[in-house]
Amino acid sequence: MSGIKPHAAHWGSFDAVVEQGRVVGVRPFHRDPHPGPLIDAIPDVVHAKSRIDRPHVRAGWLRGERRGAERGDRDFVPVSWDRAIRLVAEETQRVRAEFGHPSIMGGSYGWSSAGRFHHAKSQLQRFLGLGGGYTNQVTNYSYGAGMTLMPHILGTNEVIQGPVTDWRSILRHTKLMICLGGLPLKNALVTAGGAGAHEYVPWLKQVAAAGVRFVNISPFRGDTPDFLDAQWVPIRPNTDTALILAMIHTLVDAGLEDRGFLATHCTGWDRLRPYVLGETDGTPKTAAWAAAITEVPAETIRALALEAARLPTMLTATWSIQRAEHGEQPWWALVALAAALGGIGKPGEGVMFGYGSLNGMGTPRRELPSVSLPATRNPGGLSIPVARVTELLERPGEILQYNGRDIVLPDIRIIWWAGGNPFHHHQDLNRLRRGWNRAETIIVQEPWWTAAARHADIVLPATTTLERNDIASSSRDRFLRAMHQAIPPLGQARNDHDMLADIAEACGFRDRFTEQRDEAAWLRHLYERWRQACARFGFDAPDYDTFWAEGFIEIPPPEEDFVLFSDFARDPAAHPLNTPSGKVELYSETIAGFGYDEIGGHARWQAPEEYLGAPLAARFPLHLLSYQPATRLHGQLDPGRVAAADKIQGREPLLMHPQDAAARGLANGDILRVFNDRGACLAGLRLSEGIRRGVVAMATGAWWDPSPEQGGLDVHGNPNVLTRDIGTSRLGQGSAAQSCLVEVERFDGALPAVTVHDAPRPVAEPVA
Repeated sequence: MSGIKPHAAHWGSFDAVVEQGRVVGVRPFHRDPHPGPLIDAIPDVVHAKSRIDRPHVRAGWLRGERRGAERGDRDFVPVSWDRAIRLVAEETQRVRAEFGHPSIMGGSYGWSSAGRFHHAKSQLQRFLGLGGGYTNQVTNYSYGAGMTLMPHILGTNEVIQGPVTDWRSILRHTKLMICLGGLPLKNALVTAGGAGAHEYVPWLKQVAAAGVRFVNISPFRGDTPDFLDAQWVPIRPNTDTALILAMIHTLVDAGLEDRGFLATHCTGWDRLRPYVLGETDGTPKTAAWAAAITEVPAETIRALALEAARLPTMLTATWSIQRAEHGEQPWWALVALAAALGGIGKPGEGVMFGYGSLNGMGTPRRELPSVSLPATRNPGGLSIPVARVTELLERPGEILQYNGRDIVLPDIRIIWWAGGNPFHHHQDLNRLRRGWNRAETIIVQEPWWTAAARHADIVLPATTTLERNDIASSSRDRFLRAMHQAIPPLGQARNDHDMLADIAEACGFRDRFTEQRDEAAWLRHLYERWRQACARFGFDAPDYDTFWAEGFIEIPPPEEDFVLFSDFARDPAAHPLNTPSGKVELYSETIAGFGYDEIGGHARWQAPEEYLGAPLAARFPLHLLSYQPATRLHGQLDPGRVAAADKIQGREPLLMHPQDAAARGLANGDILRVFNDRGACLAGLRLSEGIRRGVVAMATGAWWDPSPEQGGLDVHGNPNVLTRDIGTSRLGQGSAAQSCLVEVERFDGALPAVTVHDAPRPVAEPVA
């Protein structure tokens, strides 16, 4: 194969340049106004040394070492596809028969591919559902706590996932935009389902040119780009709730709360107001009170509140704000502040979440579906919040409380993971590995030898997107993109659908799984379903052959601005919210009725166990923030040139204020040992005046590379060896990764090699 092939990834649409069956370069999609640099790493990762060349089985598993076995020892035996399929089918049928369907955990995450057919999570869940059922995962790591909370408070998750009030409305109506967590540019590099157009930066520049004033409330000045000229409010991490409550107090004290809106559009103000004023607990939530907690001057807090009352204001928070202990509280409080300002549902005003968390959030878009594989029912019907995977593995038979439900945790015997790496997403990786090893069998479908593959028993090599045909589609993007196969599969790699079809055949349900369609037939079928759905929304899409030949479809933008909750704002009786009261629930009887002491019935300040105001800070005086990198998507692209160029002696950088470094005798470029009671990793020191004192920050996604010779020290720089694995609360049970204290010291020993980007050496010759 040679030539130019249209393709797409979560980090952008592109054309693959192919010579003699090898991807040698990429070119940005010619309609993308602001393409990012991540596509430059594609040739490296497609042909990386860490590609899995054929099926492998752990030698210990073949010897009968199952539950409790120590995995990650890399003793893999190459096997044929026939044997691998037979082993998987037999083990799956045995476990279903002996322990029941919920004893299989079907794990994955949605970032495996921008392609909607070869989407590993969808394919695996289709297979496991048709096979009888499995234990599934709900919510996500990105905004799991918020997506559980918001239906109780605002009746929808559109305020998080979109469509949110669009940039065009903000440009025309907003005068002040207060941004908790800022509006980071790095997150705008990616769009779930692929981006034909990176429009985040162009829209931000237009909004800035229109004269909107921005405020960046974040420990990191770089969370807003320089061209916004934003006011930086360097808040102490995890204290946003206190600041927001103090802003509400300022409004009430000045008599500036919108009493009409609170009376007609909200319920629970009579419960929240006494708390804010200190009538219920004896502590008025004044600006001075918040200043002691947040280390933001009281005059700054008061000035922001008064300015917001005077000007049309949009309040927003990034998804990362709720990834903390009590993470539901700042989002709930921000809704309350928006209600007190009376802006919810007004053009350019109110509250939205995630503008700075993903490309496409706020981009004007038509109401059209995206291409997708039809969902498959899970007959077992059991699901747990995704961030509670370790608890699932640790506590079989015990109760997990979540969102008013008591979930009896099953005894997991098989972990089956496709298209994702839990040793990237999850917290406290050493604890995860201990829970992981409780399973009898771990099956992983993966193109690369990630930590998940290295900790598996049966490893099935999957193709990358460049080795198959697909369709990239996102409801947040105005382009539909054809993904033409660019090269033949490398080694013995197979796409997830084909390998699962063969396993389904061995289990007796191939025809139900494939519906007697191959890849080409499925793509045509999914496209035609989408085309018919678009017609119902008034969009006439071309036929499949035209689309495939031209390589893309552009969907025109809407003619009018979109303002979320506008109908509700105009007439709350005629257009109630999908909440029990039909109004904004500043106090939720439902949540209060769950009896969770740590959440309460309204937003409130609760000090986390790990933050700079906690006793633990005496031992670990630095607050570690872990963030989405600018050089890859989660752990994807880590073996590529873009990620490698940003590392320091091959280690992930750690940002630190120069004064914190000087106090420890550290210099820019030093290799550090970053540690707490949960673990330790290496990092390269990068000094920055733009991070507040007492805070350090590392990107996630450096592949976990624990060294047995170094006592399990991660020699590469994965911050999730340090983050705490607790739920935000029993309500949301989301990730609390941002509540994490550490200390650092210079690493003066011989620098260990990073080996995780190499394939493990097999222990035996291929066997039948």
